[in-house]
Amino acid sequence: MAQTVRRSPSNRSRPAPATEPTLPAPSFFFNGHVPRRRALVIAVSALFGFALTVVWSASFVDRTIGDTVADSLLGHAAKETPITGVLAGIVFALATGVAGTFTACNVAVFSALAPLSGAGSTTRRGRMAAALRPLGRIALGAVVVSASYGVVVALFGTGMPQFEQSQGGGGAFSGRLIQAMVVYGLIGLIMTYLGLAALGLLRDPLAKLTHRFPNAPLYFMGGLIGAFLIGRPFALFRQLFRDTAESGNALYAALGFSLQSIGNILVMSLLFLLVTGLLGNRLHRWMTARPSRASALMAAAFIAAGVFLVLYWDVRILARRDLIWYPMAPWA
Repeated sequence: MAQTVRRSPSNRSRPAPATEPTLPAPSFFFNGHVPRRRALVIAVSALFGFALTVVWSASFVDRTIGDTVADSLLGHAAKETPITGVLAGIVFALATGVAGTFTACNVAVFSALAPLSGAGSTTRRGRMAAALRPLGRIALGAVVVSASYGVVVALFGTGMPQFEQSQGGGGAFSGRLIQAMVVYGLIGLIMTYLGLAALGLLRDPLAKLTHRFPNAPLYFMGGLIGAFLIGRPFALFRQLFRDTAESGNALYAALGFSLQSIGNILVMSLLFLLVTGLLGNRLHRWMTARPSRASALMAAAFIAAGVFLVLYWDVRILARRDLIWYPMAPWA
């Protein structure tokens, strides 16, 4: 009687084990922990950025809020009073910088600092003292970029697009509007990239540099805030721009632009210190309990801000010139 021999199935018939997707090495913008629903984080944050462009009213932010704050700090109508002298220009720069606090860049940068709040200290004073270090590095990055731009303005300002007075109405684009579209569009793309990097979908562009210089991302984010002045069409900033350009004084321009950037982050810095002191320890425990929460928060902030900047400055502007259709709230 023949004996039946059972053969073990060959390795070829076995399904290949599923391979995990290769993730970038942990860095400042990517902590190595991926949220379970990355697609949802992207969709919700991008939708929020888009919705903000629909309801955002530049006249309310710049005039109702910005002008009112600047007038209150200066004690007179900022737009209607000429800048007389270097000292008046310095005071004007700081006051109008505070008036221009509410920008998408500020929100994204300070949201990215949230994982640092409360780290390394259990006392309120210790947490606030520790928070001053990253804030100082962000401020330094902003000052380096804005002061450098100030020197350029003092040397070439009267021939630069931001010096133009034309509004570019009737479907035309003024030089300063084109400059704003290019600068804010690039910053928006950078922020969107950083948001995707925070989710582990793209490589952190500063990973190698951060390995050698751990504080490089903080200086970089400060530089993004400083770069806002390169494209800013805010009327009060243009007033400072024209005064520094006509003066030709590089030191005055560098100092004035630096104070504008410091004013931009002053209110947000105070809020960050307050949140760190009151809720920092609790917030830090909440994030360290599931580190992917910090990734999701950082990614959402950068993606929302990036989408807002690109759509607002490079798409909605076209609708303002009646070149395309774009949904906008009646008050926008």
